[in-house]
Amino acid sequence: MRRSSTFARQVLLVRVGRRDGAAASATDLVTPDHRWTDRQRRRYGRFDPEVEAVRPVSPALAPAAPVDDSPGMSIPLLPGDRSAARRAKFALVNACTLSSLMLGMLAIFLAMRGEVRVASLCLIACVAFDGLDGALARKLGVASPFGAQMDSLADMCSFGLAAPVVVYASLAGSVPAAAAAVACALVAGCAAIRLARFNVSPKDGRFFCGVPTTMAAAVLALTVAIGVPVSGLVMVGGVALLAFAMVSSFPYAKLARLVKLPPWLWLAPVIGALVDIRLTFGLVVVGYLVSGPVLWLHQRRAA
Repeated sequence: MRRSSTFARQVLLVRVGRRDGAAASATDLVTPDHRWTDRQRRRYGRFDPEVEAVRPVSPALAPAAPVDDSPGMSIPLLPGDRSAARRAKFALVNACTLSSLMLGMLAIFLAMRGEVRVASLCLIACVAFDGLDGALARKLGVASPFGAQMDSLADMCSFGLAAPVVVYASLAGSVPAAAAAVACALVAGCAAIRLARFNVSPKDGRFFCGVPTTMAAAVLALTVAIGVPVSGLVMVGGVALLAFAMVSSFPYAKLARLVKLPPWLWLAPVIGALVDIRLTFGLVVVGYLVSGPVLWLHQRRAA
């Protein structure tokens, strides 16, 4: 009974105490403001943390949050030395990023007018500027968190939005509009997931986790630019497959590793491009997409 009464007293938030050696009982309902603690100390001379732990909070009152009166701090966009020469380098790198963004917007406008070939060439230029800004930032020593976020946002606009719009315009009339819209929407959604995952994941110097967004946009742009002779339904299936490859966990080799391959391995695609560029392009794309699952299986067997 003694234990049960103690438990009931804690739940009902009733405090029984003695003052000046005389028996006295008091039943106090706890108020949901800060005066409850002072009242408890004033009446009983001490503070009971167990009662405080079960003290209810009125739903009509929002929990009190500490007010931060400190002035806002401005975070510099360019960490380190802020000399005029270094600022000029920083501006040059971000100009390349903005150029990629503007070319993506131009590709959308051209696609809306039906000029899909020119729009695809603008996307290829976007890919070039996207690779240039990162290389310049590392070479000039002006890499920064701001530049990384700027590059990610530009990639989403150019490769996550402009590329599917250009592909949708190229598929107009050859496939049902709903099928083209679903495939292109998959590209946009998977590009957003891919870029967000890349921003928060630890970086691997050897492989990408999934097909990079830049590579997927380059494949789509080249497919439209050279006019790969496939049916509309096959094109829709390829676009959807490329979208899912972006968010897959398969390892894909980075361009730096591909460049270090023996020169004789590059001889076959170069000769093939001179003979039939469309067939060679298709074989290279299929080979790159298949390389991810093959490397994944090899890593699982080696583990």
